[in-house]
Amino acid sequence: MRLARLATLLAALTLPGAGLAADLTFKILDFSDLDGWESDDHGAALQTFLNTCGDLDSPDWGSICALARTQKNARTFFELFFTPVLIEDGSPALFTGYFEPELSGSAFPTARFRYPVYRMPPEASGTWLSRREIEQSGILQNRGLEIAWVDDPVELFFLQIQGSGRIRMQDGSVVRVGYGGKNGHEYRSIGQELVRRGTYQPHQVSAQVIKNWVRRNPVDGAELLRHNPSFVFFREIGSVPAELGPLGAMNRSITAGRSIAVDPAVTPLGSPVWIEKAGATPMNRLMIAQDTGSAIKGAQRADVFVGTGDSAGREAGRMRDPGRMVVLMPIQRAYAMLPEENL
Repeated sequence: MRLARLATLLAALTLPGAGLAADLTFKILDFSDLDGWESDDHGAALQTFLNTCGDLDSPDWGSICALARTQKNARTFFELFFTPVLIEDGSPALFTGYFEPELSGSAFPTARFRYPVYRMPPEASGTWLSRREIEQSGILQNRGLEIAWVDDPVELFFLQIQGSGRIRMQDGSVVRVGYGGKNGHEYRSIGQELVRRGTYQPHQVSAQVIKNWVRRNPVDGAELLRHNPSFVFFREIGSVPAELGPLGAMNRSITAGRSIAVDPAVTPLGSPVWIEKAGATPMNRLMIAQDTGSAIKGAQRADVFVGTGDSAGREAGRMRDPGRMVVLMPIQRAYAMLPEENL
């Protein structure tokens, strides 16, 4: 097996470069360089990898996925068929967290449930109306675009930021919604706006802090939310059982504590990624890149999927930590990324 691995490595030296951005740097590491690698639950990572590896259509990924389905020793599998690659672009690593919100809702409007969750209207293509214009014009009302009505406009705003969630209806059923489109305006951070105004210092801002401020200041809070002109529409997702995670960018359920959102321009979706997250709750763990996000840009940027509900939301809201992420690439692909002078 070691001879086969060596032969693969030597063959990789003749492959052409990957053609990625010139400002990226690549460094081949060994698994012994990964802090905590030997003590991770590699079996859990392998199961998450199997959720999406069948959708990777290039020959090298296809072969690895077929082998993954037969493995009894997950750690050995990753060590034999992958090479750790540290990809950097000059920006420091940043790990944040995201979650699947769960809102209370109704199938029809009431005095309590009066904030609609909308499907995308057919005319909302390209750059359409801003959040303010949508809300103040009433253009979406009484058109049958409502999926459900919820009781909290602040939670609805954060549902749009997360892009997916669950709505627990009054009859006990659960409606799962996913990203259905947007109005074409770029997202603006309301947390950064509160910092710009001097309301908070950067280290004080979290999702919960923002929610509390908006609720304490309902008039100014509504205006703050409109500072973000982006408006997200949803679609009902009936194919995913309630016990599974929401759909990620690969249109498969993601796994709490094992799936991350990455910048797909740098990290291929479906790739295993080793993260070394510092902060109050350190995390050294093998994750799978199965999602993306509009704010997730750069080689050392990742969003960790924490789970569903309020507890997961609080954990995700506190996460803003430094560290390091290392992509596990198929061996030939890893060496093909290196500039010729490094071979």
